Amino acid sequence: MSTTSSGHTHRVLTLGDPANPGILFLHGFLGSGRDWLPVAQRLADRFHCLLPDMPGHGDNRQCIKTGATSFHHAALELLCSVEPLHSGPLHLVGYSMGGRMGLYLTLRFSEWFVSSTIVSASPGLRTGEERRQRQSSDDALAKDLERDFGAFLDRWYNLPLFATLKADPSFGEVLAARRSGDPKALAACLRALGTGNQPQLWDELSGNRVPILFCAGEKDAKFVEIGRQMVNLCPVSALEIFPGGGHTLHVEERARFIERLTVFINNHRLS
Repeated sequence: MSTTSSGHTHRVLTLGDPANPGILFLHGFLGSGRDWLPVAQRLADRFHCLLPDMPGHGDNRQCIKTGATSFHHAALELLCSVEPLHSGPLHLVGYSMGGRMGLYLTLRFSEWFVSSTIVSASPGLRTGEERRQRQSSDDALAKDLERDFGAFLDRWYNLPLFATLKADPSFGEVLAARRSGDPKALAACLRALGTGNQPQLWDELSGNRVPILFCAGEKDAKFVEIGRQMVNLCPVSALEIFPGGGHTLHVEERARFIERLTVFINNHRLS
């Protein structure tokens, strides 16, 4: 296992032999590349696993500027960070915020990817008005985060979205890791890469040619429905609903997730 500095903003944790097929793992809001370690460690004997810290997270504390191009700029920075580390196209796995970024990368930079697994994520909001309202909401959340980070974390993980995670034995460890975050950098990321600032990708799903596995937990009704809508629009895609799982299904149902991910990737290797 090694940690590699790449570019100006990204640190990428790598596991496995670079000669093996590569998997790019993208974590969710408040997390870090290390969130994917329990999964990557199970796969590192067969794959080269790349675990970058998203902007504002982990060791990547540089704050990105909010604006119309911030999502695209962050995508380019991610690609630049992993390009020197692995030769050839990658499989992609992204959760929540990392899933939204992963879907953007898959649709806009399809030549980089062999397959894509998108966990508990969406193609964004459909209308400009919805995005403007969400930008205001994201900004209010960012201000709360900056004002009292501890209280923000308590409220965040009391959301119904994370009820199943809170019941998981690993939650104490997850929360402890979150408390090490930098509130200023995380708030900047929320403003720049939140759903309100994400380009809407619904209209691009029909042109997809990269095999995509959309994953949602059975108890995460919102993302089950979004997954159904996406798979109906998106060629060469499938939806996997994990019985009993919630929003963080890759944590709550880790063994089952690794099994399904491995099957999917093995079915879509480069020939």
